[in-house]
Amino acid sequence: MTDTFRNQVAELLNNDYTFGGLYATKLSGSVKAVFISPNGALKILECQVQSGEAPSIADLVPSNWDEREAHDLYQISFNGHSPLRPLVEHDPISDHWTVAVKGSDVYQIAVGPIHAGIIESGHFRFHVIGDRILFLDTQLFYKYRGLEIAAENKTLHEGKRYVERMCMGCSVANALAYVQACEEIIGYIPSAKLRILRTVLLELERLWNHLNDIAAICAGVGMSLGNQIFLVLSERIRRLNFSLTGHRYLSGTIDIGEIKPVLTADNIENIRSELESVRLRAKEAWRELIFNSSFAARLEGVGVVDTAQIRRLGAVGPAARAAGLKEDFRAHSTKLDYENFEAVIPENPKGDVRSRLEQRYLEFLQSTEIIFRLIRKTDILTDEETACEPKPLGIGITESARGRTLCIVEASEGRIERLHMRTGSYANWSAVAYAAVGNLLPDFPLINKSFELCYACSDR
Repeated sequence: MTDTFRNQVAELLNNDYTFGGLYATKLSGSVKAVFISPNGALKILECQVQSGEAPSIADLVPSNWDEREAHDLYQISFNGHSPLRPLVEHDPISDHWTVAVKGSDVYQIAVGPIHAGIIESGHFRFHVIGDRILFLDTQLFYKYRGLEIAAENKTLHEGKRYVERMCMGCSVANALAYVQACEEIIGYIPSAKLRILRTVLLELERLWNHLNDIAAICAGVGMSLGNQIFLVLSERIRRLNFSLTGHRYLSGTIDIGEIKPVLTADNIENIRSELESVRLRAKEAWRELIFNSSFAARLEGVGVVDTAQIRRLGAVGPAARAAGLKEDFRAHSTKLDYENFEAVIPENPKGDVRSRLEQRYLEFLQSTEIIFRLIRKTDILTDEETACEPKPLGIGITESARGRTLCIVEASEGRIERLHMRTGSYANWSAVAYAAVGNLLPDFPLINKSFELCYACSDR
């Protein structure tokens, strides 16, 4: 069984499939791994757990966190994964979860889990010589809420509120992935109208996130003017969200087979005029940033993760594209309206802080164009939904502001048996740890902000 499972994984990788995530079933009877083909098709491999053991595939794909989480929550041992360090469980003995770094001049600096700002809890254990970072151990899951387990035995409609509350910053992306999975289960195909509205909401969420992340990078180097300008622009998008849906973070707008916000002539014009104004001000502010030589000097060559390491670590989203990996699930999303979509990347992607900053600005511009195209569509109020064959297992994938988000729902008689979320933030935390190595300790806040990942998406 071990050889068969690993051979199946190797065969998919030889056919250019990408690892999408691994999870344990409800009763730990098996582990399942999701793979994505170059054209976006999905494949699930299943391996039975025998005597509490399953084969590790962490040497083949970036499943390190997935296997550690399955071990902590379902007591599955993964043969070949050694040491199988705790992830969700927090061992008070640091040697059990940190990597040993030895030397006469090496010392450790512990930061967190309580921070000076309003960010969520996370522990960063730096191994340094002087100010140079040799290694970084991260420990998250301090506020692990067990939302996936809490959703079990709930109806599909009830389950949405658990997913939506995993993270307000990714409210639309997470809820949409869940709803897509549920609609596969019930055999529902969304209409063109619904696909358009959902795409608009997802891109509005991307807009405020990217503007907020640009502001955070400015704050990371002490450029208060850039920080304030882009924070204001991010706030304007959230206020636009409120005017359209009644919620600044678009919570409650995505539901199974339903359209919550209604695009009328008035609010379509409101979207257009506000986005044009925000886009114009963002372009003006961007010119001030890129022609500021001292600002640029603080970003270039800092926190580098090249293309080869991005692939090895399984990073996704803007962080991956900033390293030259031109992958974006929006190009394969048949359940949304991304006609002729093609991912954008910087002109000279280097995988450093500057490239990640440029990536967000390029995607901000692209998202405004996508929204402009969608609200111009004349068929926005036409078309009917259709049906397909129901399934016991549904998969939904969205491209959030931080990368590909996967949701799997297993159901029986309309109730959830297993819910699993793997967000873009979850996939990218390993890249943050890698990006820190070799850099100066004072640069870590800047490196961390250039990824700007959600703690809450891991603490689900």
